[in-house]
Amino acid sequence: MSHDHDHNNCHDCCSSVSEIVKERDSNIKHNIPKGKIIWLISGATIFTAGIIFEYILNIANSEYIAIALFAASYLLLGSNVLLKMLKNVLKGKIFDENFLMGIATVGAIGIGMFAEATAVMLFYQVGEFFQELAVTKSKKRIGDLMDIRPDYANLMKDGQIVKVDPTTVQIGDVFVVRPGEKIPIDGIVVDGEAMLNTMALTGESVPRKASVSDSVLSGCINQNGVLTIEATKLFQESTVSKILDLVENAAEKKAPTETFITKFARYYTPAVVGLAVLLAVIPPLFFGGVWYEWISRALVFLVISCPCALVLSIPLGFFGGIGGASKRGILIKGGNYLEALANMDMVVFDKTGTLTKGVFSVTKIKPANGFDESDVLEAAVYVEAFSNHPIATSIIEEYGKEIDKEKLSNYTETAGYGVSVSKSGATIIAGNDKMMEKMGIPYEKSTLAGTKVYVAIAGIYAGCILIADEIKPDSYGLSDSLKDLGVRKTVMLTGDTPEIADAIAKELKLDEVYAGLLPQEKVEKVELLSNEKQSKKTLAFVGDGINDAPVLAMADVGVAMGALGSDAAIEAADVVLMTDEPAKLIEAVKIARFTKRIVWQNIIVSLGIKFLFLFLATIGVSSLWEAVFADVGVSLLAVFNAMRVMRK
Repeated sequence: MSHDHDHNNCHDCCSSVSEIVKERDSNIKHNIPKGKIIWLISGATIFTAGIIFEYILNIANSEYIAIALFAASYLLLGSNVLLKMLKNVLKGKIFDENFLMGIATVGAIGIGMFAEATAVMLFYQVGEFFQELAVTKSKKRIGDLMDIRPDYANLMKDGQIVKVDPTTVQIGDVFVVRPGEKIPIDGIVVDGEAMLNTMALTGESVPRKASVSDSVLSGCINQNGVLTIEATKLFQESTVSKILDLVENAAEKKAPTETFITKFARYYTPAVVGLAVLLAVIPPLFFGGVWYEWISRALVFLVISCPCALVLSIPLGFFGGIGGASKRGILIKGGNYLEALANMDMVVFDKTGTLTKGVFSVTKIKPANGFDESDVLEAAVYVEAFSNHPIATSIIEEYGKEIDKEKLSNYTETAGYGVSVSKSGATIIAGNDKMMEKMGIPYEKSTLAGTKVYVAIAGIYAGCILIADEIKPDSYGLSDSLKDLGVRKTVMLTGDTPEIADAIAKELKLDEVYAGLLPQEKVEKVELLSNEKQSKKTLAFVGDGINDAPVLAMADVGVAMGALGSDAAIEAADVVLMTDEPAKLIEAVKIARFTKRIVWQNIIVSLGIKFLFLFLATIGVSSLWEAVFADVGVSLLAVFNAMRVMRK
């Protein structure tokens, strides 16, 4: 069947999210219109009456009454199929399910199989009804997910609050968000304090606090308090717009499996129609077969051959996988990337901001010569009191108390070595090993990974402060979890020193580490690693999205992590993990693997049952009754199986 088939009930699962939202809103009370249910029940009732007159009642002219009832039921239930068949034939779109159903049932009527022809149309419509119900529910779930779209903004204008369309808000405009309302535009809080529900963006249920000078993102819901916010972006550039656009366009990028099935259906349907014609003609012409018998077999063959189960359930499976991942704060830009995630052989991680927090902090204080940890930290704070270097900032934050700078004098900074200052007549020195050696102070050199700040008080070595980029808690065990999922190799790339990189790689049980790399060298290294991956497998690069755009773009799967609001990441990456947790990658792979498994289950079961019944129809074992149950049953089985992905 061609990809552009036009069956109303099969719903194109690749329709845009905006259409899905409209469809959801129009069917807010009923998934299926009441008129359709009444139409289906009426057709079934008339058909049942026909069966009673045909097989149960033995009265005058009961056979003719039954034929009239079957004809009425057939026309009521099948007129839309026959009309679509004629329209499509006139347009040159011949081989679709309407053609198969129309030819099979009209042929059955032609050879006097009135009850069977009507039954085919009735059960076909019942099957399509349940398929439509299943697809509508799936689309409604995606539509619900897209509720992050804000409907209005409370703009502050001349001291008044005016409700306006979010697309009209300009950068620098100030708007108010009350409890229960969505933030319509990315901005900075200028007044107020509130807890924000970010679940629609991140998949996390724990609210985040927002107060003055905090950046806030569109799509978050204000749970309490009133926030006054200054817009920092236009609506079309805001996070909510980018996420909506990303998910809306995801279905356009088809997975290789979807593309294969589309091509398969394009050749499969004309082939089975041709085989049905040969089945009806060849045996009677050349082998003396009975025309009635072989035409009946050909009609059964046509009914069974309808590939609805494949054409409908496979895109629905990938669509469901993308939607299910979105609910967990994992945005996947297409079915092709979902399938690529499922086939990962190698994962390459950036270090800073991905596996580590990307923020310097004091991780260890090692005192010496009778000093304690508080003495060493306090001395270091006095030395670093006048500096705004990240190392100095981390020491001051660790101290967490007010610093009396009035007691300090003779501040001296030696570039590349360290700093000295006088406090109450005593000289305090803090710096690297070269500073200790330059000042002639005996010290104990640390072998720990990280930035070392050696501290001396009045010429005596007091101890060492270790400052490092902290490893994120959920980075631990990440490599083992990926290996459990079948990933062969985990690698880390970083611009940091080999000493620090090796220590982190060892702690996280990574297979390989490459340190001291510039951005362009990361690209070169990923290209080399890509040559090592197994055939038909993929390489994923996971970065924080700030300076990793070139590598994200060239990997088989570029995964931007902790990228909430990061323009570069959302643009360059194929998969966006909306939180700061590398472990979300495990969830993404599991969803991708589950989706792939469901899709292949549908392919194998659908084709297996189809070919079995086609064979049975050819040898005359399967009747038209079994044919319709085989077709409708397989379609429903495949659709309901595909819906499992949404619940993953």
